[in-house]
Amino acid sequence: MSGSPETSWSRFAKHYDPIKIGSIDGTDSEPHDKGIVRALNSEYQPNRHVKGRPECTIFVSRLSLKTTKDTIKDIFSRYGPLRRFRLVKDIVTGMPKGYAFIEYENELDAEEAYCKTNKMNIDGNIIFVDFECERLLKGWRPRRVGGGFGGKKESGQLRFGGRDRPFKKPISLEIKERRERENRDVGRNGKYESRRRSRRSRS
Repeated sequence: MSGSPETSWSRFAKHYDPIKIGSIDGTDSEPHDKGIVRALNSEYQPNRHVKGRPECTIFVSRLSLKTTKDTIKDIFSRYGPLRRFRLVKDIVTGMPKGYAFIEYENELDAEEAYCKTNKMNIDGNIIFVDFECERLLKGWRPRRVGGGFGGKKESGQLRFGGRDRPFKKPISLEIKERRERENRDVGRNGKYESRRRSRRSRS
């Protein structure tokens, strides 16, 4: 989100602004929790060693630790040929961390997987699927530095503008749109009455 709410409002973030991401409607101008301050002060840079096209890459999280690489490949290859696949593991223990990155050969297949696999049940876990944010969203900050999307209400660090917690429309924009609808309805009713009077005068 950038510019005024009236001209650029969107349910989803178009670029990553830590202050706006911390706001339910993307209109905040001051940080309201320590995480946002931490994100603003961070000097995070996307991993330059990551390969592939971000627009063809989806992020899959909330995976069961029992879910194998073969299971994930089998499910996601149904939507198109895969170019790259990475099940992220802990560098110390070698155990899966519950998320993966999958790159498709083309964007349409990635979009289909994005639409059809979110909230799918795999090995007892309801998974979450989104496009890769790190390279697609300018200014991205991951949750570990106070950014990210989503979050738990109890933590007091909710983040908005993502797939699982989109922005709500600002009240000022809701009011403006309601007034515009009312004015259009009044205009239509006026035209209808004028036509009705015209027909009566001719009969």
